[in-house]
Amino acid sequence: MSLEVIDVSGLATIQDAGRKGWKRFGVPMSGPMDAFAFHAANTLVGNPAECATIEIGLGDVIFQAMQDCIIAVVGAGYKLSVYVWDFSLWSSFFVRAGWKISFNKTEDGMWVYLAVSGGVQTQPVLGSRSTYLRGGFGGFKGRRLQAGDVIKTGNSLHLGSELAARTFPEEKQPTYTQSPTIDVIMGPQTKYFTDESVETFLSSEYSVSLTSDRMGYRLEGPALIYCNNTELISEGMTVGAIQIPSNGQPIVMMADCPTTGGYPKIATVASADLPLLAQCMPNKSRIRFRETAVATAQKKYRALMSGSDKIVEE
Repeated sequence: MSLEVIDVSGLATIQDAGRKGWKRFGVPMSGPMDAFAFHAANTLVGNPAECATIEIGLGDVIFQAMQDCIIAVVGAGYKLSVYVWDFSLWSSFFVRAGWKISFNKTEDGMWVYLAVSGGVQTQPVLGSRSTYLRGGFGGFKGRRLQAGDVIKTGNSLHLGSELAARTFPEEKQPTYTQSPTIDVIMGPQTKYFTDESVETFLSSEYSVSLTSDRMGYRLEGPALIYCNNTELISEGMTVGAIQIPSNGQPIVMMADCPTTGGYPKIATVASADLPLLAQCMPNKSRIRFRETAVATAQKKYRALMSGSDKIVEE
């Protein structure tokens, strides 16, 4: 089975669960910006959790099904239409050959995931189908999707009604908002900042810069000041780490973040809240940070993921 890209004005790439085990060689994980939405999309069409999907953001995209298929679309910030009908996100649908699948950008989020039963099939690179745009590898020829591309998908074991018209319960979805309060674990270099800057970080409002991308969300707000001009030796980096460069404006590391970095890190976003941050829109969202404990963050993440495979048959 396959999908053809008819038109694309946004950013569409192929992403699976991520390229694991290669950070020590300087290769980022990549993978989805909103890992929860990615996982829910695969769940709705009966795919294993690691199956590749199409991640869509920043603009409109139109596909055409070349064979009958079952799809699911999950995330925020898009209006979905299939053939002549409009549909809600967080559901699965039967699509006939020749029907168009249209994604139109709205103002209430950033990313959606198009999962096809059987999974998107491209040649794995270093054990993953995820696209790493800066490296030019993975996904579809190492690049964003373009009009005319034909994306092959696997053969679904269940092409009948059992996978279509399923929905993901609203109460199990993250509470997406354009004014979230994001839980963070302070450190590892909080002591490198003045007490006033730490207080400012936890009490101020930040917006997402237009210069943000899949590597990092650059935030704009009150500048954070170092205690002195201390320089760090580059050290390991993780998704969610909040670096503070010399201009004092935070940068939150996202899916394509580098594997090392030398700026002091004031805090790290709790994993359960990374989807909330990922769906924040540049120049619109207003973000606040709240300190939490490791045990509390772990409990919150377990509660979120415990409902990630729940669906409702219709």
